[in-house]
Amino acid sequence: MRTSREGAAPALPVPVVRARTAVAVVFAVHGTASGTFATRIPWLREHLGLSPGWLGLALVFMTAGASAAMPLSARLAHRYGPRRSLAGLSVLCCVGLTLPALAPALGWLCLALFVYGCGLGLMDVAMNAHGVRVEERYGRSVMSGLHGMWSVGTLLGGAGGAVAAHAGLDARLHLGLVAPVLAVVAVTACRWTLPDDVPSAPAAPAAPGDVDEAPPRFALPSRGVLAIGLIGFCAVFAEGASMDWSGIYLDDVTGAEPGLAAAAYTAFACTMASARLAGDAVVRRLGPVRTVRTGGVLATLGAALVVAARVPGVAVAGFALIGVGIAVVVPLCFAAAGRMGAAAPGQAIAGVATLAYASGLAAPAAVGWIAESTSLSVSFGVVTVLLLGLIAGAGVLRTEGRPSPSPARHPSVPADKK
Repeated sequence: MRTSREGAAPALPVPVVRARTAVAVVFAVHGTASGTFATRIPWLREHLGLSPGWLGLALVFMTAGASAAMPLSARLAHRYGPRRSLAGLSVLCCVGLTLPALAPALGWLCLALFVYGCGLGLMDVAMNAHGVRVEERYGRSVMSGLHGMWSVGTLLGGAGGAVAAHAGLDARLHLGLVAPVLAVVAVTACRWTLPDDVPSAPAAPAAPGDVDEAPPRFALPSRGVLAIGLIGFCAVFAEGASMDWSGIYLDDVTGAEPGLAAAAYTAFACTMASARLAGDAVVRRLGPVRTVRTGGVLATLGAALVVAARVPGVAVAGFALIGVGIAVVVPLCFAAAGRMGAAAPGQAIAGVATLAYASGLAAPAAVGWIAESTSLSVSFGVVTVLLLGLIAGAGVLRTEGRPSPSPARHPSVPADKK
């Protein structure tokens, strides 16, 4: 294998580079589905005549489905192989995207959101586990860039949703057109991901599903997983609140017209995408702890702007700063989980994801219920307080003493036979 310069990492084989591109496409598909749905939440509220409190309750079912399903992803990868399971879960996620707009009443909406959430959560863990495998073969940080592609997807979905909302397009038609296209793209990309017989770490034996024994369906998180997950909790709460309520916030608090209200989410997604795409270079320069603390300062400032905003421009700027500040937190949490030697990457990632995204379970309801009794501004005051946790707790992502990503390795050759 070639090396570019003395001391430099080995030149990466084409299959590894191709696998990174394929996983990036899957991340983008997941993000596009999420962004598309987020911009049609105001349509759902108007279509079913829901108050903020009832809408918040319905959105709980989406994140409840994701949190409940995430621990099962590692078992599916073990049984069917990481590549096949990722393809199947991508299809499930895209099918679920079409269901909420078809719901005729609140009860059906809750059920549809639960099914959609299951698909989102299972696909999320599967694609992050693939990302950790790719990062191991690169020997350097790539997770922020992969999550950057997720954010690019949310930006594309958000932009398309803003156009559809401005044109008054029925969400049933909109989601029904987007979902099959995303499914085809994801399944095609999965053909180029790392083969199932590639070990997930240099010391692991080459076996389908990456592990010898099936991981448990559910397991209590270790102290390390818990600490990392709580950092993710703070970031995902702010992300979920911004995704689900930014458009409604601009509508109700600042009096923005529908097109501008939908653009608030697009601004949030745009700044998050830009920060994540540049995040790997920033992390290599500053390290994960300083990066997260700096981001926490920016995100807290942005949330404070949202709370103080009474005109659309200030609120949009605040959501944009939140996007910049929390951009690399979740990628760094997943990367840290993947480097934990106490568990298989998929199982540790599922544990961190379940804890982090539990805040997604809390965020829609908390924002809606607090807004019901006080105001949306007070709800985002809670978001501001949680973002301070990023500044205080960033030290748990310190990499000293943890295994670093392994050197690049040809994916078709097991480590013990190279």
